[in-house]
Parts: sequence; C-alpha cells; structure tokens
Amino acid sequence: MREGTTVTCRKYNVSPSLYGKWKNKYLSRGTEGLKPAYHRVDPELRALEQENELLKRIIAKQALEIEVKSELLKKNPIQVKIRR
Repeated sequence: MREGTTVTCRKYNVSPSLYGKWKNKYLSRGTEGLKPAYHRVDPELRALEQENELLKRIIAKQALEIEVKSELLKKNPIQVKIRR
C-alpha cells in the first residue's frame, strides 16, 4: 500500500485489527477465507418454513379436538330416541 495500512483503514472506516484478521484469513485460505462462514437462508425459504410450522400447529390442534370429541362420545354415547 502506498498510503500505509493505518491511513487506508481510516479512509474506509475499518479498524486495523479487522484488517489484520482479513489479511490472515486471505493468506491462510485465499478468497475462500474471506467468504462468510455462516449459511445464508433464503427469505422465501424461511417464509415457507414458517407457513409450514403454522399449518402443522393447525393440524395438531384439529387432531387433538377430534380425539377429545371421540373420547367424549365413548363416555357419553348419544341416545337416539325412536318415535312411534
């Protein structure tokens, strides 16, 4: 660098310690070292996953209601009155 690392870091508002970390990552692993380490999740995929969780909760609630109703019917069978 012609200007020096300190002046360049100030120019681009980057701390010298961060520059040092980036430099070490680049020297050790090349351009792969500078890529983000976290896995980025697509916003559309995240929205679909949230919708899927909502639908699962709705289905679970309905299944529980059906089970409770069937248990109540077993305990108190409906008496049919026959008209004559």
